[in-house]
Amino acid sequence: MTAASSSVTFTGVIPPVATPLLPDGTIDHVSLERLVERLIAEGVSGLFALGSTGETAYFTDDQRVELLTTIVRVNAGRVPIIAGAIELTAPRIIETARRLVAAGAQAIVTTAPLYTLNSAAEVADHFRAIAAAIDVPLWAYDVPVRVHSKLGIDLLVRLGAEGVIHGVKDSSGDDVSFRRLIAANDAAGRPLQLLTGHEVVVDAMALAGADGVVPGFANVEAAGYVRLWDATQRGDWTEARTEQERINRAFDIVFAPQGLSGDATGVGAFKAAMHARGIIDHATMADTVQSLDADTVTRIRQILSEQGMLPVAVS
Repeated sequence: MTAASSSVTFTGVIPPVATPLLPDGTIDHVSLERLVERLIAEGVSGLFALGSTGETAYFTDDQRVELLTTIVRVNAGRVPIIAGAIELTAPRIIETARRLVAAGAQAIVTTAPLYTLNSAAEVADHFRAIAAAIDVPLWAYDVPVRVHSKLGIDLLVRLGAEGVIHGVKDSSGDDVSFRRLIAANDAAGRPLQLLTGHEVVVDAMALAGADGVVPGFANVEAAGYVRLWDATQRGDWTEARTEQERINRAFDIVFAPQGLSGDATGVGAFKAAMHARGIIDHATMADTVQSLDADTVTRIRQILSEQGMLPVAVS
C-alpha cells in the first residue's frame, strides 16, 4: 500500500451516491454529473460510490466501472472517493476492487462474505485476503440486514489494529453496538475511522464519537447534513439537534411507500424526491425493482413542500 493511499481519510458527510437511470434502465450520466456537482457544492467531505443507495447489486461489473468513472471524472479530485466492491467472496471482491481502483477509487469498502456460511475466523481471513491484494485502504461494511451476519466488535478492532481495515461503515441500525464499537476503538488507540449510516441519529452518534455519516438522504439534500455535522464539530449540540429534527421531518418520505421491498421503498423514495427537486431527470429504479405509484409520489412531494424543499433551483 502506498503512503498516499494509506493517508486517505473519510470523515464528515460522505453520501452514498445514488444511480440515476434513464427510462430504458441505462445509466443517466447527465443526471449523475448533476448529482455529483450538487453534492460537492453543498459541502460534502467525500463520496461513497456503489453502495446500497447506489443499487450496486443490480449492476454488472462493467456498469459499476462506468458509474465510478463518471463520478471520478466529475469530482476531479475535489473530495476523496470510496467505492463498494460488493461480491460473494474474497476472490470475486478482489477482482472487482482492482477494477474500481484502476477507475479511480481511493479506498474500497466491502462486506463479510455473502451466501457462504463462515466462522468469525474465516470472516477475518476474508478481509485479510482482500487487504493484501489491493493497494488502497480497505473498509468494512457492517450491514447485517443484507449480509445476514453482523461483524463483531472484537473482530473489527483486531483487524484495525492489524492494519487490515482502516474503518467501518456501520449500517447495522444497532446503535448500542455502534457505541460499544466507538468505546472499544478508543480503548485500542483509535485504529479505525467509524462512520454511521443511521442517518436520523447523526447528532447522537457524533456526540458518542463517530467520525462521520453516510446518509442516503443526502442525495435529496446534503447541505442539511453538512450544517448538522459542522454544528457537532463546534460543540453546538442545540443547533445540531435542531437540524437533525428538520432533516427527520423531511426523511418521512421513506415512510410514504407501503407494501414494497426495502430497495423499492428507501431508494425509491430518494429517487422520487430527487426527481421532484429537479436533481435527476427520471426516478427509474434498477431492473426488477418496483417503481412507486403516482399516489406515493404525490405524498412524497407533499412532504417536501411542507418542509420548504419545493421548488428548488438546480444549476
